[in-house]
Amino acid sequence: MLYENLSVNEKGRLCFAGYDTAELAGEFGTPLLLMDELRIRERCRLYVGAMAENFPAGSMPLFASKSLSCKRIYEIVREEGMGIDVVSAGELYTAVSAGFPMEKAYYHGNSKTDENIRFAMESGMGCFVCDNADELDAVDRIAGELGKKQRLIFRLSPGIDPHTHAKISTGQVDSKFGCAIETGQAEELLVYALTKKNVEVEGFHCHIGSQICELSPFLEAAEQMLAFAGAMHEKHGFVTKKLNLGGGMGVPYKEGDVKVDYAKNIAAIAAVVKEKSAALGIPTPVILMEPGRSIVADSGMTLYTVQSIKRITGYKNYVAVNGGMTDNPRYTLYQADYTVLAADRMNDASTFTCTVAGCCCESGDLLQENVTLPEMRR
Repeated sequence: MLYENLSVNEKGRLCFAGYDTAELAGEFGTPLLLMDELRIRERCRLYVGAMAENFPAGSMPLFASKSLSCKRIYEIVREEGMGIDVVSAGELYTAVSAGFPMEKAYYHGNSKTDENIRFAMESGMGCFVCDNADELDAVDRIAGELGKKQRLIFRLSPGIDPHTHAKISTGQVDSKFGCAIETGQAEELLVYALTKKNVEVEGFHCHIGSQICELSPFLEAAEQMLAFAGAMHEKHGFVTKKLNLGGGMGVPYKEGDVKVDYAKNIAAIAAVVKEKSAALGIPTPVILMEPGRSIVADSGMTLYTVQSIKRITGYKNYVAVNGGMTDNPRYTLYQADYTVLAADRMNDASTFTCTVAGCCCESGDLLQENVTLPEMRR
């Protein structure tokens, strides 16, 4: 099976974390999102342990909330000793509602509103991941109004090609995210920030993309970011206390996909960080990372009910389910691969090639194309 927490029982039904998925669908209805809490905790512990072993004291993983935002996940990552990053007021509100300690929260986003900045500060946001000069001005102004000195780090674009899908590549110079190192604008932003009275700049952040299965882009990003930190120390006396290297390590969605050894990658990145810091003559900064899907992707699945089968003679077949891009938007956005299974008929021969379509009134509402399943029925 694709994941260790999947199995098939004596009835020929798919089991998830030991539970019969057909029985769960009958009890709770569909669409139904299932999460395996024990597997989530295993992944949290993997990151916490590997980072504690390889990086300076104070380093920690931040759970990337955009991968799964619900009250329970914030309780789990709090219990497992992780921080979080949030990219929206909704994520922030949910984390606050779950009692997450906001001093361990980092607020991302390239387009934060004044209202959301104020809400974050009033909620005790630990650190802003500042994207641009307009945001810096707003954070400084609102912090002054609230009588605060707000901690922040700057999101930079290191100009790395992560060899992933263009829609989830975020570290290139012309990205909508961050401030480019190559153009000199990152340095300009830091120098400008050091004139501000109501912010404390702690360091830098980068995130080069998602679903990256190779190690080399992460090593290159670490080197580029440390080279910038070294230059800022030499030219401006700025000491980088924190370096956030983002997330993006890939997960398998289909049989045959690469399975990344996250602990091994973390150890390799740490070796580069220590070596580069020593060569530059700067203190090794506290390292943050932002795992999201590598914490939760293989810990979850969605169950649907088949509503109709449409055979278009000489063309293709459709299997329509009672969900779609409203709950799983990634295929519609950029044709992301998923494994599709007939959960109650796992032992039946798969002879029916089809497109799995959603129920939205939109032609692009598809979940997967050219999948082979048993002959389907309503």
